[in-house]
Amino acid sequence: MAHTKTVTRVSTQVGIVGAGPAGLLLAHLLHLRGIESVVLEARSRDYVENRLRAGVLEQGTADLLTATGLGERMRRQGLVHDGIFLRFAGRSHRIDFRELTGKAILVYGQHEVVRDLVAARLAYGGPLRFDVDGVRVEGLTSHRPTIRFRDASREEVELTCDFIAGCDGFHGVCRPSIPPSAIHFFEREFPFAWLGILAEAPPSSTELVYAHHERGFALLSMRSPTVSRLYLQCAPNEDLGDWSDDRIWSELRTRLATRDGFALKDGPILQRGITPMRGFVAEPMRFGRLFLAGDAAHIVPPTGAKGLNLAVADVQWLAEALGAFFRSGDETLLEQYSARCLQRVWKAERFSSWMTAMLHRVTGQSDYDYRVQLAELDYIASSKSAQATLAENYVGLPFS
Repeated sequence: MAHTKTVTRVSTQVGIVGAGPAGLLLAHLLHLRGIESVVLEARSRDYVENRLRAGVLEQGTADLLTATGLGERMRRQGLVHDGIFLRFAGRSHRIDFRELTGKAILVYGQHEVVRDLVAARLAYGGPLRFDVDGVRVEGLTSHRPTIRFRDASREEVELTCDFIAGCDGFHGVCRPSIPPSAIHFFEREFPFAWLGILAEAPPSSTELVYAHHERGFALLSMRSPTVSRLYLQCAPNEDLGDWSDDRIWSELRTRLATRDGFALKDGPILQRGITPMRGFVAEPMRFGRLFLAGDAAHIVPPTGAKGLNLAVADVQWLAEALGAFFRSGDETLLEQYSARCLQRVWKAERFSSWMTAMLHRVTGQSDYDYRVQLAELDYIASSKSAQATLAENYVGLPFS
C-alpha cells in the first residue's frame, strides 16, 4: 500500500522568507504592532549570524534600531563617525557630516545587527525556523497565499498567510515566483569588483577613507578598534590565489599613500573575498500578496554603503502598511508600498553609481576621463555645497 505523505498545516498573518536583516527587522516591527509572523531561513543560524556584510548604518537606521529596543549592544560597540575622508593625488580631504547635516553614521557590522535581531526574536518567542528546504510560494493573487517547505527534520509544512514578505535576497525564490510579464528588471554590471579583507589590525584612520588612485580604488574601513576592513578595486574574474598577503598589503599601502607619510597598520588577514559590483532594481516590488524587500528587490554597488539601509527603509514602510491593514482593513499604504520604496531606491542607485564612477578606474580609460575624475574630486574638496550634497546622501535621506 502506498504511504500518503504527511503535511503539517499551520497559518500566520505574515510569512517572511529570509532571516537576514530585512526579514528579521520586519518580524520585529510587526511584533511591536501585535501582528503575528513566521520567519523561514534556508541557512543555519550560525551561518546567518556570522555572514560578513557591510557595516555602515545611516543615522535613520541607527535611530530606528534604538527606538525599537534593538540598540543596546549597538550603542556600546558601534563606532560613531562624523565624517569620511576622500583621498586623491596624495592628499586627504575630510567631509564633515556633522557640520554639514547635523547627522553622523555608525559603523556596526551587519552580522551584529542580525545577532541582535535573532536574540530579540527568540526572547519573545516568535517563530524562527532555520535550515528549511524546498521553499515554494503559491497562490500569490489569492486572499490566503501559501508557503510550502520542508523544516529542519524534513517534515513537509504548508504555511498559509495573509501576506508573504520576500526578504530572501538576490538569489532567493520569491522574486522568480512572480510571472515575468508582471515584473521589470533594470540591471547594470560594472567592469570591476572589490577584493575585500578582514584583518586583525587596528584601523589606520579614525574614519573611513575612500581613495582614488591611478592603480584603482581603495577603501579603508573598520569593524572594531582592533579589526580593520579594507578593499581594493580588482578585475571581476580575479583569482584570489594570485593575491598573497604580502601583495594585498603592498597594494593597499600604494593606493592609500599620502604625501605626508600615511602609515597603514597591517596584521593577520582573517577573511578575504571578491565582491562583484552591480546595480539591480525590480519593478514593481509587489505582486498580489507578495511584497519584496531588501536585496530581493534591489542591489546597489557598495561604494555608497546603501544596501542594508535600503532594506531597513523597505521593511519600515512595509510594517507601517501592514499595520494599517490589520488595524482597519485599509490597503492604501500597501498599494503605495512599491512606489514609495522605489523613489528612495533610485536615489540610492544614483548616489552609489555616482560615487563608483568618481572613484574607480576603468580599463582603457582615457587621460581625459581620468582628469575629469580628479576635477570632480577637487571640486568636492573645495566646495561646501558639493560636500553638503555628498554628506546628505551618505548619512541617509529621510525615510518618510
